[in-house]
Amino acid sequence: MAKISILGVPLDLGAGRRGVDMGPSALRLARLESTLTGLGHSLNDLGNIDTPVAEALKDAGPLPYADTIASACQRTFETLKGLADDTFPVILGGDHSISMGSVSGIAKPSKRTGVLWIDAHTDVNTPQTSPSGNIHGMPLAHLLGHGDERLLNVWGGEKVLNANDIVFIGLRSVDDAERDFVRQHGIKAFTMKEIDKRGLAQVAAEALEHLQGCEQLHVSFDADALDPLIAPGVGTPVPGGLSYREAHLLME
Repeated sequence: MAKISILGVPLDLGAGRRGVDMGPSALRLARLESTLTGLGHSLNDLGNIDTPVAEALKDAGPLPYADTIASACQRTFETLKGLADDTFPVILGGDHSISMGSVSGIAKPSKRTGVLWIDAHTDVNTPQTSPSGNIHGMPLAHLLGHGDERLLNVWGGEKVLNANDIVFIGLRSVDDAERDFVRQHGIKAFTMKEIDKRGLAQVAAEALEHLQGCEQLHVSFDADALDPLIAPGVGTPVPGGLSYREAHLLME
């Protein structure tokens, strides 16, 4: 059984739609603690990273709230780096920009880290290629070493991940520049079309086989991977996503 530490990062500044900062509270209210302890795990809730709301800030421009997002991600990074090695961290968001703090905080220079990026989007835009300028569409590009210096400095610059150690699952809304990025870097990707044709179980098995050389695995699950009929409360809903049963099987 695992020693689980829960950390909330109630941030919605990276998205163009407000409200996903309520995610950590919603998951706790949905009996997350009793569910995990009922499975036999021990639990330590670390509370939330302190994050301001948009109404308290005056931060617009071509990369909105970049300094505030970088600060929240850095506090996430530092908190996770301080956890004991035998801790199993569960991070609750928040928009997907928080992954710049969560993935970098869990990754260790001495270990090869694989990432399952379960998402409708690839999130590999940069400030130069993003159509919206919203940072929640950029975290993976930054984790691969491309983007704004303020965000790269969350973990001290350079890249956190290798492109070959990432697998996308559930893609169905990808910008042209992101397609080019994924192809250029050779990132393994499974779209919803492939899941429909081949089945989730086979896709999951192939994803894990691709990452079998990694010493640790970070699962980054964006709720917009789910179909909006199941999970409408996301920043960027896209029709045609995973069913409840598919998502449940994948997470198992």
